[in-house]
Amino acid sequence: MDVVRKVLKRPKNIQTIYLYLVLGNTLATSFIWGINTIFLLDAGLSNFEAFLANAFYTLGFVIFEVPTGIIADTWGRRTSYLLGCLTLAVSTALYLLMWQIHGPFFGWALSSILLGLGYTFFSGALEAWLVDALHATNYKGSLDGVFAKGQIVGGVAMLTGSVMGGVIAQFSSLGIPYVLRSLVLLVNFATAFLLMKDLGFSPRKSTHYLKEIKNIFKASIDNGLRNPPVKWMMFSALFVSGVSFYIFYALQPFLLELYGDKTAYTVAGLIAALTAVSNIAGGFAAPYIKRLFAKRTSALLAGGLFTGIILILVSLTNNFFIAVILIFIWGLLFAALSPIRQAYINGIIPSAQRATVLSFDSLVGSSGGIVTQPVLGKIADIYSYSTSYMVAAFIQMGSLPFIYLARREKAKSDKVEEEK
Repeated sequence: MDVVRKVLKRPKNIQTIYLYLVLGNTLATSFIWGINTIFLLDAGLSNFEAFLANAFYTLGFVIFEVPTGIIADTWGRRTSYLLGCLTLAVSTALYLLMWQIHGPFFGWALSSILLGLGYTFFSGALEAWLVDALHATNYKGSLDGVFAKGQIVGGVAMLTGSVMGGVIAQFSSLGIPYVLRSLVLLVNFATAFLLMKDLGFSPRKSTHYLKEIKNIFKASIDNGLRNPPVKWMMFSALFVSGVSFYIFYALQPFLLELYGDKTAYTVAGLIAALTAVSNIAGGFAAPYIKRLFAKRTSALLAGGLFTGIILILVSLTNNFFIAVILIFIWGLLFAALSPIRQAYINGIIPSAQRATVLSFDSLVGSSGGIVTQPVLGKIADIYSYSTSYMVAAFIQMGSLPFIYLARREKAKSDKVEEEK
């Protein structure tokens, strides 16, 4: 334990642990990213049912985001993260069982909600742990840069996992990547158990848990929905999160349709890998894109407009390779904007409620996805994937007025500081 405490005294080591955990999380998840929609369709679900199942996953986010965020702010970020690893490992196994038995839709709905629960334990906890630990170790750099490194590492893991998942599914079965996912999550649990210690934050040990939860919930509302710049940025997520989920998970069947072979699982894995490469490129590009603007909200406004235009262009093309190039650019911009947004929000919320407020942010974004995903899936069923992408573009651009309102609040974290 003394060795661990010494390791955690340096900001560089804190970043290394954070990046390793991001690597493990993303690798585990990305084993199925390239095949998940195909997996659901193979189980006998329609496009509408597949994305309705995803909507139940999002509903799990909405139901459990705040309770698990409060757990992170009371019992500790480490405890929340460990619970996330275990819950996701078990719920992934249940998901696999539903595929094996071609289970009824209510079973898919239940397993999807449990997957959402697992991710809410992660949501906010790891990010809050990182920010508090860096502050506790007197880190002097920019948070944008650390989050951008997380984008890069996550992109590398996504690239590796999605290609492996597609190839493994092609030469074995669609179920094996789900087995690998559960195993990697258990490895990440062991790593976090040994190395992840709460710094700059003391878990509350009050015996009055309900009163403590009520106090944290109220403080989180005050620092979230009652904090104008945070509130407007949260509302902007309503129009972005659900669309991004749909774009990614509809990408494989959409591009395979353009490719001309709906059973080319290896190509599906490569398509997910393309998104991973754009994620890596976006992480590298984030610091440079940020420097083009005096304010973070300016970067978010410009990025939101350009990504919407790109989705419109994707919907208009029938060429596989042109669609691939456009999706790569969309993914790059989307990934580059993420650390800029993270730095904006983290700069204006207090440590004591950080995990819960971040969970609120994720909850609001997920709420939009409950409606967006099945609606876009139904449009794909009735019309086409191209039409659904066109509609998705206009939904996403609905975020722009709220980003503009956040800009008008002149938050202290909006100004782009010089790198040290």
